[in-house]
Amino acid sequence: MIHPWNRALFERLGGDRERLPHALLLHGRAGVGKRDLALDLAAWVLCESPSGEGPCGQCDACNWFAQGNHPDFRLVEPQEEETDDAGKVVKKASRQISVEAVRGITEFLGLTAHRGGWRSAVIHPAEYMNAAAANALLKTLEEPPPRVLLLLVSHQPGRLPATVLSRCRQVAVMPPPAAEALEWLRLARIDEPEAALAEAGGAPLRALEYADAERRARMESFLDALAAPEALEASDLALAYKDALADCWGWLARWMHDMLVLRLAGNGRYFSGRAGVLRRLGAHAELSALLDFQREITEAARWLRHPLNAQLLLESWLIRYIQVTRGNP
Repeated sequence: MIHPWNRALFERLGGDRERLPHALLLHGRAGVGKRDLALDLAAWVLCESPSGEGPCGQCDACNWFAQGNHPDFRLVEPQEEETDDAGKVVKKASRQISVEAVRGITEFLGLTAHRGGWRSAVIHPAEYMNAAAANALLKTLEEPPPRVLLLLVSHQPGRLPATVLSRCRQVAVMPPPAAEALEWLRLARIDEPEAALAEAGGAPLRALEYADAERRARMESFLDALAAPEALEASDLALAYKDALADCWGWLARWMHDMLVLRLAGNGRYFSGRAGVLRRLGAHAELSALLDFQREITEAARWLRHPLNAQLLLESWLIRYIQVTRGNP
C-alpha cells in the first residue's frame, strides 16, 4: 500500500520503468514508510499491467508478490528469532545482514527473470550489512544486469560505505506535514495521536507503534523515573527494562534532546507535556555536561545492534544520566 504522503514521490520515481536507475537508496528517519515504498516500487516493476499510480494488484505477478512468493523478487532483512513448537529458540535473532545473504541476492539478480521481465530485491535496513556484505554488493552496483531494480532502505545512510552510496541514486523520504500525519493517525483511531506523533518526531508509522497502550505505559513509567533522578535506582530500572534496550535508548535520547533545547530557550520537540520538569532538570545541569552526554547517547546507537549485556549497558547510561542531572559530570 502506498502511503498517502509518499504518493507524489512514488509517482515521480515510477514514471517509466526503462528509465529507472539500477539501484535506489531510500533514506530517512524510521517510521516514514521507506520500506513500504520500496516494496511498492518492487511490485510496480514486476507488475504485468502497471500504471503511473502503481501496480495493478490484479495480475498473476501482483498476486504472487502479495503472497510473498514472486519468483523474481527477494527481500533481505536481519534474521528474526525462530522457535520450535515448544517455544524453544532454535535460531537467535541477528542484528546484521550477512555476506551470505548479500551474495545470494547478487547471484539471484544475475539470473534470467522467470517471467522474462524484471527482477527486484530490497535490502532493509541497508546499514545492517557488515563490511563484507557491503563489499559483496559492489560488483552488482558497478555492473548491474539489465532490467534489475535493487532497492536499499536506510535509516542511517551515513553508516553505509561511500563505495555503496556513490553507486546508488539517493532519495530522501520525508515525513508528512503534521496536519496530514494527524489526519492519517485519527483515521487509524489511535488514542492521543498528537502525543504519539510528537514522540515519534513526526513519523506517522512510528507514531502508530508508539500508540500501543502497553508500550506507552512502559514509556511513561520510564520517563517518570528520569524525571526524578534523585530517587532513580539505576540498577533496578535497568533490570526492569533490559528487554527494551532500543526503546530505552530512544526515550533517553529524545529526553536529552528536549532538555538541552529547553535549556537553550527553545521549544521541546518530543515531550511537550513534561517541559516543566525537563526545563528544571536542565537548569541544574552544566551545559557542557548536557552536550557531552547527548553526544555519548547518540554514539551509543551502534551498541544497539550487538549489545554484550543490555542490562549493564542501560545501567551505565542511567548512572551517567544521574551524574549529569545532579550536577556531577
